[in-house]
Amino acid sequence: MAYTLQIGEQAPEFNLTATEGKPYNISDFNTELLVVFFTCNHCPYVIGSDEVTRKTVEKYSAKGVSFVGINSNSENTYAEDSFPNMIKRMEEHKFPWIYLYDETQEIAKAYGALKTPHFFIFDKNRNLIYTGRAIDNPKDSSKISINDLENALDQYLEGKEIKIKVTNPIGCNIKWDGKDKHWMPADACDLI
Repeated sequence: MAYTLQIGEQAPEFNLTATEGKPYNISDFNTELLVVFFTCNHCPYVIGSDEVTRKTVEKYSAKGVSFVGINSNSENTYAEDSFPNMIKRMEEHKFPWIYLYDETQEIAKAYGALKTPHFFIFDKNRNLIYTGRAIDNPKDSSKISINDLENALDQYLEGKEIKIKVTNPIGCNIKWDGKDKHWMPADACDLI
């Protein structure tokens, strides 16, 4: 069995608390598509691409796409990734997505999240149709040459086959509790 969720597999259920204090699960998002992405507060790849992600959310929300960011990083590895700091970050930046905290890291394991950011697109039946990066240069969005996330969303919403369903996410490793900040699970490897 692969570490990361495979195309066609069902979205793992979650019950996580958002920065506004409300708990969310998969059934709370009754839209045509659901984008779940693993993110955090400190990663330079996240910070470098947050405004690109904002534009994507603003562009596709009206087209029946919900966006959910999940922070699975251990605050013991990076104090900046604590829940109180998530709340501060959302208050400061007013991002247009739901921001959930995966304190136990069980959801990151269930999805097989490799990096921050790492994106997963699910169809109406919540089967995976795309996973990987959003853009090819998340650390410096001025150097973007391709937006794989938007390409996949456009192709699906236009009723076309998604040409590239799997890409390697580009970013920092998930920060696992009790592990070195560069550690990854032994069975985690590149998607392609």
